[in-house]
Amino acid sequence: MKTLFAILILLSAIPIGYILNYFTKEELKQGKKYFKILSITTPTLAIITLFINLNTEYKKTIIFSLLFISVVSFISWRENAF
Repeated sequence: MKTLFAILILLSAIPIGYILNYFTKEELKQGKKYFKILSITTPTLAIITLFINLNTEYKKTIIFSLLFISVVSFISWRENAF
């Protein structure tokens, strides 16, 4: 049940990214390089987290959080999202 809830939250990153892209076009122009950096580093950190010896719940929380950030930043970084 917890994993299903985490997946639903992760899927909500898609519309949140599009909403962020739609309402903050001017700010995204200035911070485009930072969104690109985020969309590259956060999946890398999620993969690295898989190999760290942590409690399973902490590991899931960290991985899903990083993937959420990755999806939102990737959608916001893309030039023609709308």
